[in-house]
Amino acid sequence: MSDTAPVIRLSGAGRRFGSHQALRDLDLTVHSGERVAVLGTSGAGKTTLLALINGSLEPTTGSVEVFGENLARLSAARRRLLQRRIGSVSQDLALIEQVRVVHNVNAGRLGRWSTTRALASLIWPHSLDMVKDALDRVDLGWALHERTERLSGGERQRVAIARLLVQAPELVLADEPVSSLDPVRAARILGLLATSTLPAGRTLVVSLHQPALAREHCTRLVGLRHGRIVLDRPATDTSDADLHDLYALV
Repeated sequence: MSDTAPVIRLSGAGRRFGSHQALRDLDLTVHSGERVAVLGTSGAGKTTLLALINGSLEPTTGSVEVFGENLARLSAARRRLLQRRIGSVSQDLALIEQVRVVHNVNAGRLGRWSTTRALASLIWPHSLDMVKDALDRVDLGWALHERTERLSGGERQRVAIARLLVQAPELVLADEPVSSLDPVRAARILGLLATSTLPAGRTLVVSLHQPALAREHCTRLVGLRHGRIVLDRPATDTSDADLHDLYALV
């Protein structure tokens, strides 16, 4: 694998669910260090696109490469190794509601721990200082030992962001990560995603419904409409008219 390979490359990628064509003929290349916002109306295909990139879905046409690897050709073991380099925040958050917040945040480090250490941490949580720092950065330091199920939807969303902060992945995929947050907190959390989780050379792809936030925190905007890419340009070169056309109800 070449060190200069793009982080993400989709070539003619499409995804069908029965008779519904969710994505079609996508050509998309994302390089190391880019911060890409995926925009579009509900049903445009944003969540499906992120699922193709993280390997939880396979394309029905075309190919998807991540870190230079064609996901469809990887063994299960090789795919798991690659996915450790990817941090995801999905709309369902993938939190264990019945455990304390500290355990959900520490889940971001499980791929680096032995089974023995992971099991021991359920009794005596490891890396408490790191977990507390991550929670402080999302305004949840007080919730370290709270049961996750007692938190509000927006608070659980921030727990998922804190999990990313301790994982420090090479590629962050975030599916509407600020949808349950008020505007001020949404801007702060997206700023964390775009900076604190991304040391030099790390990459962000985030789906959003807030074009203003996308312009402020991302370097590139990709617009989906009816499963196709209809907009792909630097954030600074994207006009209000471009965004109006993307969201127009036609």
